[in-house]
Amino acid sequence: MSTTYPAAGPVVVHSLPRVAALLAAMLLVALMTILGSAPAANAHDEMTGSTPASGASVEMLPEVVELTFSNVPSGIGSEVEVLDANGENWAEGDVTIIDRVASQPLRSDAPAGEYTVNWRVVSSDSHPIEGTFAFTATAGGAAQAPGAVVGTQGPIEIEESEQAAQNDFPWSIVVMVVVLIALAVVLAATARKKLRQGADS
Repeated sequence: MSTTYPAAGPVVVHSLPRVAALLAAMLLVALMTILGSAPAANAHDEMTGSTPASGASVEMLPEVVELTFSNVPSGIGSEVEVLDANGENWAEGDVTIIDRVASQPLRSDAPAGEYTVNWRVVSSDSHPIEGTFAFTATAGGAAQAPGAVVGTQGPIEIEESEQAAQNDFPWSIVVMVVVLIALAVVLAATARKKLRQGADS
């Protein structure tokens, strides 16, 4: 009497989805690990405080507006505007950066009122960052001394920094993702071939 053995076909049908699911899980874990570390590496600097503070009311317009950042910004491409209610810019001279503080001198004869500060600097990772805040001065600055020379702010050149920001795309992550996908495809094809050979034998 002959004995009938079950066909090997169902083994292929049930094993291949398990292999594919395992490869997909491995790829998902790898992608989460890579992408999870990307924001920390690409995080830009930010302004952590200012003098005067945002929304503050000061008795007299200060001689200098100071901006404090989370890291030391670049001295190239820094610009600070201090605009009154009529849109006139009372900033005088260039921005100076010492440690994490950027300082913008003001003209001494500025009037009382509300001022809007528009700032733009290049962060330590070469990315331009910008922002705005406002404060109010209940009294204007002192009259300008006779013979004082009002400085003019030079042109701001930030093209090089913006180009560096555009070139800072995380290509290494893209390449790694492509390699992982290719590896998963190869492993899936190899597993399927072995399963078919086992079924034929």
